[in-house]
Amino acid sequence: MMKKLFALFFAGFVASSVFAQEAPDALIQQVTEDVLDIIRKDKDIQSGNTNKAIELVDKKVLPHFNFQHMTALALGKDWRKATPQQQQLLIAEFKTLLVRTYSNALTSYKNQKVVYKPFKMNSGETDVLVRTEVLQPGSKPVQLDYSLEKLDSGWKVYDVVVAGISLVTNYRDQFGQEIRNGGVDGLIASLANKNKSMEANLAKVEKK
Repeated sequence: MMKKLFALFFAGFVASSVFAQEAPDALIQQVTEDVLDIIRKDKDIQSGNTNKAIELVDKKVLPHFNFQHMTALALGKDWRKATPQQQQLLIAEFKTLLVRTYSNALTSYKNQKVVYKPFKMNSGETDVLVRTEVLQPGSKPVQLDYSLEKLDSGWKVYDVVVAGISLVTNYRDQFGQEIRNGGVDGLIASLANKNKSMEANLAKVEKK
């Protein structure tokens, strides 16, 4: 369930760069509706073509995220233990992990509806929370909240909270344990191995 809901979060940012200059609530609503429409009409994604979903995420989603901020939040205080080079490797591996994990889950979306909660933003505010609710047939509504920050290039997402659980802090305990066991390099190696394993599994599925 968590992975499927986080996938909707990623899916919601398939948009052209023109949306990045919109108000954050308008950005969330516009691109979420656009991508849900795309997924419902794309027979390849619906039939389980994860590679096509990954390509979609790589080209359209990533520009709307601040992965450096996301990775730093996921590591918490351990982020300061990493050298600049290690930080860049962590960002790259964490991004790959998220993209591959949730691109796979995109293939399960067909009939979801999103309700957008009232939003207010003070003049000059640069860090906001946009609240939505996902309605799924046969299931209870799920709260889906987006944290965005205003950068020179527009609004960027740096976290999402699904049913009260933060995407980035959900990884913090796991990453902290990896660092205690093998240091920052151990975490980097662990993430790289997970990504290689996911890539190999995907290759096997595509061959069938």
